[in-house]
Amino acid sequence: MQRLTFAVAFLAVLVLAAKPSMAQTWPQRAVKFIVTLGPGSGVDIGTRLIADRLSRRWGQPVVVENRPGGDGLVAISAFVAANDDHVLLAAPSGSFTAHPFIYKHLPYKAADIVPIARVSNTIVVMAVPTSLEAKSVGELVAMARAQPGALNWAGTTGSNEFMFAAFLKNAGLSMSKVPYRNLVEAANDLAIGRIQINVTAFAIVRPQLQAGKVKLLAVTNTRRAAVMPDVPTAADVRETIDGAVEERLNLTGQIPNFGGPTDFDADIAQQRARIAGAAKDLGIVPTQ
Repeated sequence: MQRLTFAVAFLAVLVLAAKPSMAQTWPQRAVKFIVTLGPGSGVDIGTRLIADRLSRRWGQPVVVENRPGGDGLVAISAFVAANDDHVLLAAPSGSFTAHPFIYKHLPYKAADIVPIARVSNTIVVMAVPTSLEAKSVGELVAMARAQPGALNWAGTTGSNEFMFAAFLKNAGLSMSKVPYRNLVEAANDLAIGRIQINVTAFAIVRPQLQAGKVKLLAVTNTRRAAVMPDVPTAADVRETIDGAVEERLNLTGQIPNFGGPTDFDADIAQQRARIAGAAKDLGIVPTQ
């Protein structure tokens, strides 16, 4: 069986490089998180959880604004254009690490965004309709190999799409990719069998899973998820942190993985390297 190797989608909290004139006391007013994905996504749910706790800690309002679309460029452009130290970006790092391999000209520079905190790893799953006969990744590979081009797939834009596409190529599999702007629509289509595979955040497909309309074949993260301990993954590692926060993040389909800017920056660099390898395997050259 081909081993699954995907980039992990980290929940990133990013901010414009601090200006020299920034006051030591921060925040001085309301803080806004701009989110790259829509309501109901793992990033949205996790950001709202964190925003609520930060509001109480800071004594200032913390609002969340969803700006989905354009492979994350809509939100990132709004974030950079704000040029405001009280406007932050909450995004999966996979939504921007893939940009240099897709777009020749970007509306922002890498220096415009600086990682300040890693909050969690979004649980990314490979989901299929319950009606699909495949009960494991191995059986799915065999089915795809026996029926070239018969299966359709969708994935979260960015690193997850890159890595799954590279997996298909390296495994010698032919599947048709179906693009979606709204990730919830992809999950709904998966439930009725319009598409056969969806590589996405667990939070997106959770309602269909609970309704018995989809099943999970794998968790693509390197750590086992507490909310689905029986779903196979590449490794089995667990960290111990504040119990209340861990429990609530787990319920939103995320694995707590707090870290500072140095750790987070290293994670992003590692993810970029994996995506670069996938882009090379796929022969992708930025053209837009």
